[in-house]
Amino acid sequence: MENEALSVSDVLHNNGEIEWQPLALTLVEYPKGDLLGKFFAFISLSPFGIGAGFVALILFRRDLHTIAFFTGTLLNEGLNIVLKHIVCEARPLSRGNLYNEYGMPSSHAQFIWFFSIYVLYFVLIRLHHINNNSIISALWRVIIVGGCLMLSLLVSIARVYLHYHTTSQVVVGGIVGFIFATLWFAIVHRVFTPLFPQLVSLKLCEMLMIRDTTLIPNVLWFEYTTSRQEARARGRKMAALKPTQ
Repeated sequence: MENEALSVSDVLHNNGEIEWQPLALTLVEYPKGDLLGKFFAFISLSPFGIGAGFVALILFRRDLHTIAFFTGTLLNEGLNIVLKHIVCEARPLSRGNLYNEYGMPSSHAQFIWFFSIYVLYFVLIRLHHINNNSIISALWRVIIVGGCLMLSLLVSIARVYLHYHTTSQVVVGGIVGFIFATLWFAIVHRVFTPLFPQLVSLKLCEMLMIRDTTLIPNVLWFEYTTSRQEARARGRKMAALKPTQ
């Protein structure tokens, strides 16, 4: 214990001799005083927010479609790492120890375009039968898809503006994300979705409360009406159990 304490003390007293390595994963640099650059720096962090949203959805909803979507994003990231080490093209601006990996294709562009295109397919193919005559429903679909595509454009522009990638690196990343989203959605829709009823019947899935909502046309409306009916039924039951005065 004394040797360990001495070693820690030595480290604390010799900080100047230690080479500190920043965690570049969430660190984004922008030109000082450049408000547009600061905005783009925040936009560049959006993939991490999407990833956190995936984790929250899986933990609280436990739906197989969400799990399949998230699995596709992980495979997409793995594909990006493989492609970077095959192409071995440097980034346009050297930032010392911050970014040592390659830049072709852009992982941000590939991720965000995979996400947006998958959402586009999901809305057009999986949700095409939901309230087609409802103007509000159609408007929401336009807002969701339009918002995702706009975010993809902003992230792509941000990576070039902040000199993290060249235009070609971002374009290639977007194309790869588009292609992989198309392939993955086709696999999930044609191959995995018919197997979901069998998967949710497995003992492990029952223990983890994993569910399949494929046959429910409007999950949000279904959950809203079901929870409201259950709350009203429990409220009436509690009212009936109260002693009369």
